[in-house]
Amino acid sequence: MNKALLSGNEAVARGAYEAGCQVACAYPGTPSTEILEEISKYKEIYCEWSVNEKVALEVALGASLAGARSLCAMKHVGLNVASDPLFSSAYIGVKGGFIIVSCDDPGMHSSQNEQDNRFYGLFAKIPVLSPSDSQEAKDLVIRGFEISEEFDIPVILRMTTRVSHCKSVVTLGERKEKEIKGYKKEVSKTNLLPQFAKKRHILLEEKIEKLKEYSNNFPYNRFEKGRDDLLVIADGVAYQYAKEIFSDASFLKLTMVYPFPDKLVKEICKNYKEIIVVEEVDPFIELMVKSLGFKVKGKDYLPKTDELNPDKLKVFIKKEAAVEIKSDNLPKRPPALCPGCPHIGTFYLLQKKDYVISGDIGCYTLGALAPHYAMDSCVCMGASITLACGIEKVNKKINDQRPIIAIIGDSTFFHMGIPGVLNMVYNKSDIILFILDNQTTGMTGHQDHPGTGKTLMKEKTKRILPEDIVRACGIEDVYVLNPYKIKENKKIIDKLLKEKKQAVVVMREPCIFLKKREKPKEVDIELCTGCKLCLRLGCPAISYYDNKAKIDKNFCIGCGMCIEVCPKGAIK
Repeated sequence: MNKALLSGNEAVARGAYEAGCQVACAYPGTPSTEILEEISKYKEIYCEWSVNEKVALEVALGASLAGARSLCAMKHVGLNVASDPLFSSAYIGVKGGFIIVSCDDPGMHSSQNEQDNRFYGLFAKIPVLSPSDSQEAKDLVIRGFEISEEFDIPVILRMTTRVSHCKSVVTLGERKEKEIKGYKKEVSKTNLLPQFAKKRHILLEEKIEKLKEYSNNFPYNRFEKGRDDLLVIADGVAYQYAKEIFSDASFLKLTMVYPFPDKLVKEICKNYKEIIVVEEVDPFIELMVKSLGFKVKGKDYLPKTDELNPDKLKVFIKKEAAVEIKSDNLPKRPPALCPGCPHIGTFYLLQKKDYVISGDIGCYTLGALAPHYAMDSCVCMGASITLACGIEKVNKKINDQRPIIAIIGDSTFFHMGIPGVLNMVYNKSDIILFILDNQTTGMTGHQDHPGTGKTLMKEKTKRILPEDIVRACGIEDVYVLNPYKIKENKKIIDKLLKEKKQAVVVMREPCIFLKKREKPKEVDIELCTGCKLCLRLGCPAISYYDNKAKIDKNFCIGCGMCIEVCPKGAIK
C-alpha cells in the first residue's frame, strides 16, 4: 500500500477524493484553508471558493440533494455564518453524502474567539466526528459520507488547529466512484414549510436515537486497557497529549462524540474509581459523562482557554501547577504589516486621529496596533460597516461631531460587506467607507474571490469591482485611489472627513506578494534630519539608527511611500 506524510487538511482532501466526492466548497479561513486548495488538485472534484460560508454550505447541500457526494469546509467562526442552513439541513437530510468540515482554533492563532463547535452537533442534532491524526481525518471523511447516506443526515467533521496542520503517515487508497442519482422533486423533504418541517423534526429525532446506537458501536470509539485504577477519556488531539502523560492508564478514545455513546461510556466508566477527561476548550465530553452520574476530573484542573499540551496535563500528577515552558529571553516580535503593504498608506493618513474607526477582519486589522492606532474594533466579518451604522445613529443624538469611518478588505466586502452597504444607504448613515482592495484574500494565503476574475479551478470569470457594487447600492460619492499616492490622497480624504457625508473610497493596489518588486529606496544621510516621520508609516523596512532613518534593502520593495512622507526629500 502507498503511504504519504500528510497534514490533517491534506488528509481530509484525500479522503474526499477516495470517497468519490463530486463537489467541494469553502470560504478560506485559518486553519481550514488548505482543505479546498488540496481538493482542487483532484480534477475529478468540482471545487469553488464561495463568497462566504453560508453560500458554501448551501451550494454543497444543493449538490447533495442532486445526488452527489459533497463537502464544505470552513473555520469554526465560519460555521456561525452558515448556521442558518446548517440547522435546516439537519431537517432536510441528504441524497448524496454531505460532510461539513469545521476547523476549530483553540488558542486563537488566527481567530477572534475559540468556540467549541462540538456543541453545534448537539444544538443542530447533527453527528460529530473528531479525528486525532491525519489517518483518522482521511478515514472519517470516508466513513462520514457513509453515515450521511445511511442515516439521511449531514455529518460534521470537527478538526482543530493541530490536527489540521500537523503531519502524520497516511495509508492511501483508490478513488471509488459513486453513481450520481440526480435531482428528483420531493417537496415534503426539501421545502421546510411548517406543515412539512414539523414532520421532518420528528424524523430527525428518530434518526438521532438510531445514531446513538450506532455511536455506541462505532469502531473508532476505542477502549484501550491499561491500569485498573485510572481511566482517561479524550478526543481529538487531546488524546495524543494524554497518551504522552498517562502512558500506562486505561483509555477511552472517543471519535464520534455526538450522538454521545452513553452505553459504551457507562460500561467502561463503572469499572474505574478515578476518571479524567482531557479535551480542549469547553467541557463537552465532561458534561456528558457527568450527566451519566460519574464523578470526573476535567476542567476543574485544566484551562477552558487556549490549546492543551503535555505540560499542562502534568497538573493531574503534580500538586503544583503544570510546568511552565521557559523562553530563552528572545526579543518580542509584534505583528506588523509587511514592508510596502498598500494598507500602510491608508492607515498613515488616519493614524492617531480622534475619528471613530470601525474595523473588520483581514491583514489590515493590524492597523489597530502601533504606530497607526487607526482601528477601534474587530467583531466579525462585515461588522465594520454595520457597527459604524449603529455608532452613527447614537452620535447624531448626542451631537458627537467626529467623522465615522468603516474599513473593510475586498474579500471581506464580498463575503459579508454588501448587506452593510445597503443598510448604510437605505438608513441614510453618513459613513466614510474605505474598501482596502489588495486584489486577493491576503490573510489566508492569496485565494481568489469575485474581485480577482479567477476561480479556484483557475478558470477566468467575470471580475466584479467593489466600486460598481457600491454605486449600484446607491452610493454617489465613490473614489478609487492608489494608496501609495499619500500626498494626493490626503487632499481627497481631508475633504471627505471635513464634509462627513456618505462616501466610499476604494484603495486599490495588489498585495506585495502579487506584484513585481521595484528598486529599493535609499536614505541620503546628509539630507535626513532625523524627524522620524517616515517611521510613522510602520514599514518594517525602515528603522532609526544614529539619529538617522535607515532602509533595509533586503526588506524594501520600492513602493515609494517613504518618499511621499519625507519632508526633506532625503529618500531617493
